[in-house]
Amino acid sequence: MLLILIMKVIANLGLCVSVYDIRRIDGGFIFPGDGAPTYTVECRLLVFRPFVGEIIDAKLKEFDKDGLRLSMGFFDDIYIPFHLLPHPSRFEPDLENGNRFRWIWEYREANGENEADQASGTVYPIDEIGETIRFRVQSVNYPSIPLEQPKDSKPFAPMVITGSLDNDGLGPISWWE
Repeated sequence: MLLILIMKVIANLGLCVSVYDIRRIDGGFIFPGDGAPTYTVECRLLVFRPFVGEIIDAKLKEFDKDGLRLSMGFFDDIYIPFHLLPHPSRFEPDLENGNRFRWIWEYREANGENEADQASGTVYPIDEIGETIRFRVQSVNYPSIPLEQPKDSKPFAPMVITGSLDNDGLGPISWWE
């Protein structure tokens, strides 16, 4: 009955994960010409709706020059745009792995009082699909449904989470172990 709500995004509310309980069922009438009984159901739902600033772990699903795409298994529309990656980051070819591309964060430790005195940095790659990445939620958006969608575009996502890795302790878990 309420299975139509499971794993569906309810605009400005979040992703319905489960029905918690059913409070009341009213009605039981039949619309003329329909033949199916119709009920009004009051229930409570378990909803995935992260708040801005929340720290979440997800798996790296894919990446390109625009940034990273992460997945939590039950939700795949998490994006980390390039400007929210640790600074300084760059997208470059990985010559050791068949000319695949990867994101690189170059951590520079300050040796002096100004940035000109910084030594060369340690390189941390982001290139392993399936790697666990910790991120901070920057925004949760519910885009309006498009009337038409170009043939070559990505499928419509009713809820999009934008995240950031530009803070201490964020990024691939392997960086901090």
